[in-house]
Amino acid sequence: MISGQIVRPGAVLRGHLHLDGPLIGEIIEDDRVGDDIIVPGFVDLHCHGGGGHTFTEGDPDDARAAAAFHLAHGTTTMLASLVSSPFDLMRDATAAYLPLVRAGVLAGVHFEGPYLSAARCGAQNPEFLRDPSVEELSALVKLGEGTVRMVTVAPELPGALDAIAFLRDHGVIAAVGHTDASYADVLAGVAAGATVGTHLFNGMRPPHHREPGPVIGLLSSIAVCELIADNIHLHPGMLAFAAKTAGPGRAALITDAMDATGMPDGRYDLGGQEVIVADRVARLARNGSIAGSTLTMDEALRNAVAAGIPLPDAVAMATATPAKVLGLADRGEITTGKRADLVVLDPELRVRRVLRAGTEIPPTIG
Repeated sequence: MISGQIVRPGAVLRGHLHLDGPLIGEIIEDDRVGDDIIVPGFVDLHCHGGGGHTFTEGDPDDARAAAAFHLAHGTTTMLASLVSSPFDLMRDATAAYLPLVRAGVLAGVHFEGPYLSAARCGAQNPEFLRDPSVEELSALVKLGEGTVRMVTVAPELPGALDAIAFLRDHGVIAAVGHTDASYADVLAGVAAGATVGTHLFNGMRPPHHREPGPVIGLLSSIAVCELIADNIHLHPGMLAFAAKTAGPGRAALITDAMDATGMPDGRYDLGGQEVIVADRVARLARNGSIAGSTLTMDEALRNAVAAGIPLPDAVAMATATPAKVLGLADRGEITTGKRADLVVLDPELRVRRVLRAGTEIPPTIG
């Protein structure tokens, strides 16, 4: 039994939570419980690594260690995000991560590139950027047997709408990101089947009142908008604005974390490019572009609440909404019969305990 303030859809209930093996069992109200806060396990749609380990090189041992680092911070479901790469690396990573997906270590692979705008590539390696290829995607989807779960595409590129439609038709999430697209281009991408906006605002043409561009296009659409809540990629006021505009059902907190997360300041690598981390901020050595984050999902939740987002909404943005994006109806909410992926937080929203499918994860956070 776990007792405390149970964050359920749209509400906080004081009481006891019983487990039924790997599932959530009975929930009993009781005002006499303590101040621990119980939330569903976090679901991260966009993460490149952590704890000194990376997803970007296709190494399964490194990937397993990165997932374990984030699991200790409450992320019980995550995609392994790669950056723009040669096709051979994309293929090899898909094959290498397939067993991890089947074992439940990862929920799948996210290819953030290489089908991105050169003008908005950010920390992506411009050497590997290219136009969308249905041929490449077809080979990866076939090889992965469900491993490939999301691909970010700039919808203005030649062949992009065909690629998005292909992904939609094969059960892969198409995301709009790293784009210099017009408002109309973005709406065309959504109409073709895109359902996610990759780290809204970042790697996108800024909004303008005479050409709204991708940010307003995504906020105005049905797409779920990813938000990096590290107070670096987004000012807290912009985070709160975007969350309120999209609503908790269409806003998802992500980390965009790299291997430097949880590690000392220093020099790191991202997709073959040197990254310098100083005071938690990761930037490319060659031009100073922000290069991912050093964020964990528990910190993202704290930052979202500090920005003024109500706790139940912030929790939904870190759990239920991204779970729905992935089509995982068995998790993301504290409801009887759902998988017992749970995080117990103290009143300051810091992790005390993590359970995945009812099994407690040994604490590793210092």
